[in-house]
Formats: sequence, C-alpha cells, structure tokens
Amino acid sequence: MPEVIFPGPEGRLEGRYHPQRAKDAPIAIILHPHPQFGGTMNNRVVYNLHYAFHQMGFTVLRFNFRGVGRSQGEYDQGVGELSDAASALDYLQSMNPNAKHCWVAGFSFGAWIGMQLLMRRPEISGFISVAPPANMYDFSFLAPCPASGLVINGTADRVAPPKDTQSLVAKLHEQKGITITHEEVEGAGHFFEDPHMEHMISSVDAYVRRRLTETSR
Repeated sequence: MPEVIFPGPEGRLEGRYHPQRAKDAPIAIILHPHPQFGGTMNNRVVYNLHYAFHQMGFTVLRFNFRGVGRSQGEYDQGVGELSDAASALDYLQSMNPNAKHCWVAGFSFGAWIGMQLLMRRPEISGFISVAPPANMYDFSFLAPCPASGLVINGTADRVAPPKDTQSLVAKLHEQKGITITHEEVEGAGHFFEDPHMEHMISSVDAYVRRRLTETSR
C-alpha cells in the first residue's frame, strides 16, 4: 500500500493510500485516536477499518494528524486536526474526481474530528463513529447532523462510557431526515481488544454494504 505525503495546513502530512481500479469507486477517510495518547494511523482499530473499507470497494486514505509520525506541525487541541482532515479529504478527492460516494470513519478522538468534518463537507454521504468520546468533547455542533451513520461502542468502555454515547445517540435520534444506527459490542473495551475487534468490524461492514445498496443518503 503506497505511502503518501500530501500538503496540510502546517506542512506535510503522512498517509497510507489504497486505491481501487474502478475510477468511480467510493472514497473513505479514516481518522485516528488522540495524538497525545499514542494515537496514530497504525492504531489497530484504524488499520482494521481501513482494510474493511477497502475490501468493500472503497479507495481509502488514512493519515497521521500533525505532529504524529512524519506529519509536520504540532498538536492543536482538535482545531488544527480538523483542518488536517479537511486537507486529507481534499487530497483524496483530487485523486478521485469521479467517486460516487464519500464516507468518513473515525475512532475515539478521530470520531469527534470526523463528525465535525461531516458538518463542513456536504458531500460526505455516510459516517462511522467508533467509540466517540462524548464524555470528553462537546458534540452539540451536530445540530442538525447532515448525514446518516453508524455509532458503535463497547459496553465495557471505560474511556468513553456507554451512557454518554447513549445520550449522544438519543439527541441525534430526535433529528429528522437522517437515520442514526447505534450498535453496542457486548463486553468490548475502548480499543475492542480480541475477540471484540472482529464483531465491531463485521458490524461496520454489514452497515456500509447495506447503505451502498440504498440509493438515498
């Protein structure tokens, strides 16, 4: 899988880019967890999401936020990281101008960034939010949430407690015109340690495949 370096707001960003042969393949961007707590694009959840999307026929990009790995810049409280994600999506779109669908998937801190990106980019047609840290970050900007998506978390998550995720989903459910699907993986912690990873990825796979067969957003 080719390593790529592309321009970000604070210098170069390092990514892994996995294209499909089909020129009109859907595209997906995968966002990693918190840079200050060891989060990188090679996190197991991010890596597995990347390959799941690729196997479903998506051209996929995952990348390191500023200050992580070979990406330039330094941690910026989520503000700069959102700009990094927007630059990554720009890069992905420039390489795939004929893509039919655009998805964003994020894990933990990456889920928070992904949901903000959703608000800025109307072309995003679906999202996957894995273990969103609703206890740590304000998600009230999702008013209204512009696209349907899947929120998935573990029932034994101590980093982002399930009750906070349930409250977030309840608020999103009140909105019209979109469908928020919520799944909980019984017994899984924040990082979906084995044997829970397979269950989480298969839930994502089933959800995305179902959405791709629907014509509406």
